[in-house]
Amino acid sequence: MADVITYREAVADGIAREMRRDAAVVCLGEDIGAAGGVFKTTAGLIEEFGPARVWDTPISEQAIVGAAMGAAMTGMRPVAEIMFSDFLACCWDYLANEIPKVRYMTGGQVTVPLVVRTANGGGLGFGAQHSQATENWALTVPGLKIAAPATPADVVGMMAAAIRSDDPVVFFEHKGLLASKGAPAPPDHVVELGRAAVVREGADVTLVALAAMVPLALRAAALLAEESVEAEVVDLRCLVPLDMRTVLASLARTSRLVTVEENPYQGGWGATVVSIVADEGFGLLDAPVRRVAGECVPLPFADALEERVIPTVDKVVTAVRSLAAY
Repeated sequence: MADVITYREAVADGIAREMRRDAAVVCLGEDIGAAGGVFKTTAGLIEEFGPARVWDTPISEQAIVGAAMGAAMTGMRPVAEIMFSDFLACCWDYLANEIPKVRYMTGGQVTVPLVVRTANGGGLGFGAQHSQATENWALTVPGLKIAAPATPADVVGMMAAAIRSDDPVVFFEHKGLLASKGAPAPPDHVVELGRAAVVREGADVTLVALAAMVPLALRAAALLAEESVEAEVVDLRCLVPLDMRTVLASLARTSRLVTVEENPYQGGWGATVVSIVADEGFGLLDAPVRRVAGECVPLPFADALEERVIPTVDKVVTAVRSLAAY
């Protein structure tokens, strides 16, 4: 086994492991077959599993997700790819109004065990329609699970849990992490959805982050350590289920909280985390809560401008300094 694996390779590895384990797992999406995916996240799948289980589709998000829904309702476990998370808007009726409600509306007689994978997030200069972090869109829809891994091993483990889930899962793969490297997942690796991870221990402030904001928070924590401020970093991993127990346990140790999210500040997941802290952990706080989030503007194409809009290490460090001095 290789010493390291890229996040990109981990996506294909995670899917392949489940396809080997369960013949009901199929993949569908644009250019996922011979092309190996526009981000090369499905490389090798059609060679191993053939066109009967890896389906290249037309350029129609409605067709992809609609077909996946029908397949899931009749006993398959489809993994559908929407190339960019921005394009979830094209199939939003299925994702928001149909898929999450079938199990409830049939009294559990019909389940929809599907995964919608999508490339998410900014920082690469892809412009306003190809750079959004859209986890907060899905967060408004009851009945969807939401996964957003930060490391290659978590990609594999969370993919296994997502594909095995009897509930629909939206699986956000961050474009800015695709080339990042990490330890490969061990055999039979499964990471339970809804279990956050403390990825750096500290006693002074809790940084809660997701996906690409996790390595960013870790870089900020390393800089803060040089100023004798020890930040604890919590990787949420999932928004639904949301592991607030781990967040509140961390807050009990640090008494200060900063959320770091790429979603726009308006309606971002950090607001939900903060509101639960206000409800259930207010007595743990020794300082106000800070949210470092994306600005409420379309994402600029120019890299210098994009950096002004999305969270950066400097923005996180500045927020933590203000709390440390409070």
